[in-house]
Amino acid sequence: MASDISNIIKSEIATTLESLLSLTSHVESVSLLSEDELKGSQCIKVNTTFEFGSKSSQWNFFIPSATATQFEYLMLGGVTDLKEAIDDEITDAVKEIISTISGSVVTSVNAQGFDDISGVKFTLGDSSVVSCDDIDNRQQSYKFVFKLNEDSFELIIEFDSNIIGFLSSISGKEKEGDSQNSSGAVTSKEVTGAGSILNSLLGEESVDNLRLLFDIKMKLSVRLGTKVCLLRDVISWDIGEIIELSQMTNEPLDILVNGVIIGKGEAVIVDGKFGVKIKSIGVKKIN
Repeated sequence: MASDISNIIKSEIATTLESLLSLTSHVESVSLLSEDELKGSQCIKVNTTFEFGSKSSQWNFFIPSATATQFEYLMLGGVTDLKEAIDDEITDAVKEIISTISGSVVTSVNAQGFDDISGVKFTLGDSSVVSCDDIDNRQQSYKFVFKLNEDSFELIIEFDSNIIGFLSSISGKEKEGDSQNSSGAVTSKEVTGAGSILNSLLGEESVDNLRLLFDIKMKLSVRLGTKVCLLRDVISWDIGEIIELSQMTNEPLDILVNGVIIGKGEAVIVDGKFGVKIKSIGVKKIN
């Protein structure tokens, strides 16, 4: 069975919007775009090319005008008037958001260590204001409905055939040549790919129930070091104070999920942002 990056895409859309727009965000639903949806309205189209191995995949993002105008308005902090039509500033804001989403998807996919989709890179292509009628391949175009606080918005991604097999949770299709799992249940093999520890702890009857937990959000943090301090020292600190931590500069960093250490890693730079490369997780370690 091909690896499935559907949840990564949904997660990175929500996380990116939450970060850039400073609003709580989550993807409510994903569905195939119907033939009559968005007819007669305008969209900003952004072309993105993803490369993995010897293959490349073209993703066309279509951002309806109602969503696009909100993006620019919220990126400016909501201090200006909400525009009624798409202009160059709105197009630039949308491009920045799509670029960040694409970069986050690439980073997350590569971090998973999938055997069949790895070393992924992306290139942001052209953007233009088009009629939403120009969404040609509606059989592989999916509408993502997401919430920003309490308001719902939409964006559409038109995928090509090279990537659709890696989107089985979204499309219901698997990579050509892979066996079908018509029930949609998580198999023992899939759970092993997510972590052999889980598979060894769970019986077969529990595996299907595990998928109910996969979309629960958890807080990931990386700990640079710790220090035990006396209260009298803390209240004496002032701006410019240097606090020496217990961690040595060449020691791996603690990776925590909801405050619990689950692995070790090293700091890296990814597209100008700090990231962490996993060196060990559970019982798995790399040199």
